Amino acid sequence: MKAPTFWNKRNLQAWLLFPLGCLYASVTSLRMKLNKPYKASVPVICIGNLTAGGSGKTPTAISIAKILQEQNKNPFFISRGYGGTLQDVIVNKDIHSASEVGDEPLLLARQAGVVVNHKRDEAARKAIEEGADIIIMDDGLQNPLLYKDKSIVVVDGAAGLGNGLPIPSGPMREFFSVGIKRVDAIVMLGDDVHQIAAKAPQLPVFKGKVVPVKPQTKDTKVVAFAGIGRPDKFYQSLQECDLEVVKTYSFPDHHFYTNDELQQIIKEAEFLQADIYTTAKDMVKIPYKLQPKFKVLDITIDWEDEKALQKFLLNR
Repeated sequence: MKAPTFWNKRNLQAWLLFPLGCLYASVTSLRMKLNKPYKASVPVICIGNLTAGGSGKTPTAISIAKILQEQNKNPFFISRGYGGTLQDVIVNKDIHSASEVGDEPLLLARQAGVVVNHKRDEAARKAIEEGADIIIMDDGLQNPLLYKDKSIVVVDGAAGLGNGLPIPSGPMREFFSVGIKRVDAIVMLGDDVHQIAAKAPQLPVFKGKVVPVKPQTKDTKVVAFAGIGRPDKFYQSLQECDLEVVKTYSFPDHHFYTNDELQQIIKEAEFLQADIYTTAKDMVKIPYKLQPKFKVLDITIDWEDEKALQKFLLNR
């Protein structure tokens, strides 16, 4: 879904929905209290967030897996496979489609092994059977089924926590004061405009920037589209790469594209004599026969102090 504009401010609409938000947050807290989590035989690192979508959680998880691999570890991701039809499978990026396992697991599989199962305890067991010596939960801060040795919350410094209210009155999955008690560290992507880290001074903060990998061509007209939490961030990244964005198409997060939607974008790009750019997360949802018509703007995370993050990850 697309985030409502009132999620960024506490207006009348937000306050009218606040009772439902309190109910949503209460149910989350109750689930966490009533379930006894399974303790895996290997360390579990949870990369989650307190808000709905768009914080940079998946690229953070990929970057952390890379850091661990450089220390001769064999991390596996576990994911619920949002939007996919298959469960309890090991993702094969050459065989599986996004409709089968979800878009994010296909991205994660480019870096390390991925087990898809909405029951995270079962996913952990399968990952260990496959040789995982560290498990990375992609999302799951609010999932009670698996014990986390370390929980890291990812915050988009520019967006912050929106209006700070729980869904549907705001973007929060739970109240900040409740969720932050289960967190061991904060990953702050970009400048901490809203001073979120100051609200949890007891936690270490690892600062990073999402950096686009600049394409070789510059000064090129671009038609851009994305189905992510904050598509404007993607369009801005294209502009930072000296690409002229002449038309954009924004879709809901995890959107699965129809042939008509893709053909409309292709037709518009041909009319404007422009290249078509999208995100890696969106590219995996485009049929193979059409993929040559699209280009991907890849991203990485540039850590302010990667060694400090590495030490935190490996220190049990």
